[in-house]
Amino acid sequence: MLRFSKKHTYSGVLICVEGIDGSGKSTQIELLYSWLKSKGADVILTQWNSSELISNTTKKAKKKNLLSGRTFSLLHAVDFADRLERTIKPALKAGFIVLADRYVYTAFARDVAREVDPKWIRNMYGFAIKPDMTFYFDVSPKDSLDRICSNRQPKFYEAGMDMKLSNNPYKSYVIFQNRIVEQYKNMIDEFGLIKIDAMASIHEKQKFIRQKVLELLKENKIVLEGIYEQ
Repeated sequence: MLRFSKKHTYSGVLICVEGIDGSGKSTQIELLYSWLKSKGADVILTQWNSSELISNTTKKAKKKNLLSGRTFSLLHAVDFADRLERTIKPALKAGFIVLADRYVYTAFARDVAREVDPKWIRNMYGFAIKPDMTFYFDVSPKDSLDRICSNRQPKFYEAGMDMKLSNNPYKSYVIFQNRIVEQYKNMIDEFGLIKIDAMASIHEKQKFIRQKVLELLKENKIVLEGIYEQ
């Protein structure tokens, strides 16, 4: 985790959002992306587990329920490495604002919740670049489940059914996501994550995020036409 001990030297900035499913983080980063684009910013959005190199393999394995905790870790690490080299690094070098819907903290939380050795996981992601700012959307697993169930049922791995925590997917979801939340909370001070109340209104959360992002851009002397307008 040597790279995580110091700021990167690229001209762009890396902003990440983290949190369990149903926390609203994806909605917020998409709103931020649209807002920055409207202000003329050079910005890209990248998502967890979206590399064309490995995503199809991961999807097929998930459908067959073949993934162990360590296999999960390895597949996601390959996905992340590919996106880091092909998308994130080039964009940062070009001075872009890179928005990441989940980053390595997702692996640190989920994989440990699946009882994979935390030191092994962190060593595996030792090549990762330290983000300039990361928002953690804090929500209880019960509230998370309520939000998810308004549209769909919890998925097999999302509910931690592979962990044999409960035969009931809803109970299993709460137990498993509680484990993940515990890991996230342990990382708030360690990595300087900015905690956000996920139950606040969409407007309140977006207003706070924009304010923090504007402060970051000013610190890094990223000045684009209209970018500092509220």
